[in-house]
Amino acid sequence: MLRKSKSRDSTDVPGHSRAALVEQAALVERAALVERVAGWSVRHRALAIAGWFALVVVAVLASAVMPGDTANSTDPGESGRAGQVLDAQRKYPPPQENVLVQARTQDAAPPFAESPELRRATQDLVTTLRRAPGTVTAVRSPLGRDGSRLVSKDGRSGLVTFTMAGAEEQWSEHYDAATKAVKTVQARHPQVRLAQAGDRSLSRVVDEGIKGDFKRAEFFSLPLTVVILLVVFGSLIAAAIPLLLAATTVVATFGLLQVLAHWVPVNSATSSMVLLIGVAVGVDYSLFYLRRAREERAAGHDVAEALRITARTSGRVVVVSGLTVMLCLVGLLFTGLDNFKGLTTGAVLVVGVAMVGSVTVLPALLAALGHRVDKARIPWVGRRRTAADQSRAWAAVAHAVVRRPLVWGGSAVLALLVLALPALGMRLQDAAVTDSLSRRVPTVDAAVRMQEAFPGAPSPASVVIWGERDPGAVDSPAVRKAVESLHQRAAASGGALNEPISATKVGRALVVRVPLASFGTDDAANRALETLRKRTLPAALGEAGRAGSGADSKTDGGIDGGIDYAVAGKTAFAYDFTNRITDRTPYVFAFVLLLAFVLLVVAFRSPAVALMSIVLNLLSIGAAYGVLTWVFQDGHLSSALDFTSYGGVVGWLPLFMFVILFGLSMDYHIFVLSRIRERRLAGEATREAVVGGVASGAGVVTSAAVIMTAAFSVFVVLSAIEYKMMGVGLAVAVLIDATLVRGVLLPAAITLLGRTAFPLASLQTSLQTSLQGRDRLARHMLVDDRAAEVDHLPAP
Repeated sequence: MLRKSKSRDSTDVPGHSRAALVEQAALVERAALVERVAGWSVRHRALAIAGWFALVVVAVLASAVMPGDTANSTDPGESGRAGQVLDAQRKYPPPQENVLVQARTQDAAPPFAESPELRRATQDLVTTLRRAPGTVTAVRSPLGRDGSRLVSKDGRSGLVTFTMAGAEEQWSEHYDAATKAVKTVQARHPQVRLAQAGDRSLSRVVDEGIKGDFKRAEFFSLPLTVVILLVVFGSLIAAAIPLLLAATTVVATFGLLQVLAHWVPVNSATSSMVLLIGVAVGVDYSLFYLRRAREERAAGHDVAEALRITARTSGRVVVVSGLTVMLCLVGLLFTGLDNFKGLTTGAVLVVGVAMVGSVTVLPALLAALGHRVDKARIPWVGRRRTAADQSRAWAAVAHAVVRRPLVWGGSAVLALLVLALPALGMRLQDAAVTDSLSRRVPTVDAAVRMQEAFPGAPSPASVVIWGERDPGAVDSPAVRKAVESLHQRAAASGGALNEPISATKVGRALVVRVPLASFGTDDAANRALETLRKRTLPAALGEAGRAGSGADSKTDGGIDGGIDYAVAGKTAFAYDFTNRITDRTPYVFAFVLLLAFVLLVVAFRSPAVALMSIVLNLLSIGAAYGVLTWVFQDGHLSSALDFTSYGGVVGWLPLFMFVILFGLSMDYHIFVLSRIRERRLAGEATREAVVGGVASGAGVVTSAAVIMTAAFSVFVVLSAIEYKMMGVGLAVAVLIDATLVRGVLLPAAITLLGRTAFPLASLQTSLQTSLQGRDRLARHMLVDDRAAEVDHLPAP
């Protein structure tokens, strides 16, 4: 008889539990969900493609028919409170313009009071401005009342100020008329410099700069992206797929964003980021998907089977990566800044739409095209690019790394730490207009000259005063006296506050313009702002006069209680914004790091891999911070990149880079890591799996990185220093991440982790070994039983 061996359930393998198998089953279930969605799209390709374009059309139409006003953003801190008060007045202070009057040759020029030419030019300008009734108002000059306040401290320059007259919708037309008048007077007095800078002129030059920058970006970026896509994908048809996915994703997102803009503040920066991120993830997801489909077709599978396997592998990677990016971007909401609410909403939307498109319309398109996706190959590179071979260069690097992981990994870590060193001295400071744009722009040059002669005059601080209990309190004699005292207090401030100080009634509020030591965002401007907020205004208006101090209280200036005030302006906004960013950054970092850890643990069932991934990302971002500081704060490569260092880094950029890069780098990381894990689950040893995973994945990552780096690098050719910083920072981070981190550090770390990197793979290997051992034992026992039966047969 056959002896029956006692069977044992596979979950009884020593050292492993049923929970581990349940986790593995859960992974298969999630992959199966993506596979089912993509499979439906492949089987109903026409419906999937039509449905996708219908979604885009509906999103665009919804934005066109949605009624109502869009949401407005509120600035942070005290400047935001001042803005809310002005919003409640339903009107805003009229723009103020300033014209600097000085001799073109300053060294030999006589003082303003002794120069007939300067005085004639000033009188001509005042007369010309007043000659156009209803265009400007409140014209002040050194020749009028209190004219000494409009003469520079060195006595060589004068300042003419005026504000736009009429309703808000007329200000632009009146500004053009006033600017034309200044140019006419300038032509009549060629020996005198008339340099105009103020609220409207500085805003207009920034707007024009942004428009010109984006035209330049469009001119460079689209052709460059198309060329790189052709080289990377190897054929015209394949290169058109990511462009189609990215374009439809961005268009649909813009439509949905316009609908959400009725509740979430959206600005021009949001549109730029949506375009940038949409192109990046659209190309990445298409590249991941198409590369895997090519590999499976090359392995002998037909189109349908190749797409099924692709959905189970690369499709799952896209979903995990997309969810990780979206949730990391949510970290920006912890800043509490309205500026980031629209940015976060747009970025999350565009990644989500791209992710959905990647598992629906993308497989449907590939199914419809079939083998034709590789038609129209590019000469010389097309055959190699469409063959889906492993990267021999990255395979060689990976072989070297796994042989000596400590040497290669340690060297890479040391290199990244050296690159990150300059970041220890990073100084957050927003760029003023004169820092952001070149002095070749006439308005910027005028603002710089005006700042030298009349510090803070190009864009003064705005003190908004209002009555909390009595709206008419700002008209009281005590308030007028307190405002008048600001002239004496400014003279005694040691240069922190300056002339000309002016006041304008706006509804039931009073707006007092006070020039600071600088109209920028440097230390001098911040110290002056603190002086105004913490010393000068409390002394003039009094702490007891602020709201809630009691109806019978009196300030040291004699003002009844119930008066409140807040300081706004460009310097105040930058100061409050940077302080909010600095205060909330730890919360954003903690949220993103913790969330990334949890997501990676769920995705790979390995705390060691999750922790290692976070450390690698931090090293990559730290190195990018260091390069950013070294280039822009320290002023290296200023000639090559055409900028002038102002000694700081834009305050919002490091946090923005952290969230964006931490999210986007997960695309690369999860893709390569999934390739390695897939081979480990197939039974390969750790080192062989690392080499194979890097060889098949790092080449794709490098191609995607080239595309993203090219997109980011376009910002370097723009005029504003903020865009240059963002372009260099993001491009450097992507290059470091895709080469040194994913090509060297990742394989070194996985090799050093060994079997602990993927415990489920080790479990599966143990199970396979155990089952194979039991099969061999069963076969031997079967042979023995049959032999015994033969021995017991009677002799013939």
